Amino acid sequence: MITVAIIAILARIAYPSYTDYVTRGKLANVTNMLAGIRAQMEQYYQDNRTYAAVGTFTPPCQAISAVAEFSLACNITNNGNSYAMIATGSGTTAGFTYTVNEANVQATTAAPRGWNTSTTCWVTKRGQSC
Repeated sequence: MITVAIIAILARIAYPSYTDYVTRGKLANVTNMLAGIRAQMEQYYQDNRTYAAVGTFTPPCQAISAVAEFSLACNITNNGNSYAMIATGSGTTAGFTYTVNEANVQATTAAPRGWNTSTTCWVTKRGQSC
């Protein structure tokens, strides 16, 4: 009986830590992908002098619609001189929304309860602040 109680207590402590660990891995995956797509967007801009589509060439951020458990949207504005990528979580990452723009302003615009939001960085850990 004591063994069962000890296992129950450990499981009660370990399971939330494990799920946070898995979630942090998924968040790191999407933020790394956003950073990579941003670098591709800058290369695209150098080649075409615009973030907008040129002829048959599609900007990298519009060519990708999903990353892991996140859907990706790309808004190109200001006559092709600005863009904003928005990654919105679903499934186990529901509630998270990350953004980045041409000035590399990274933001966590939405997060589930217990997680922080930020206008200056991507929050990838519970309790993190920038």
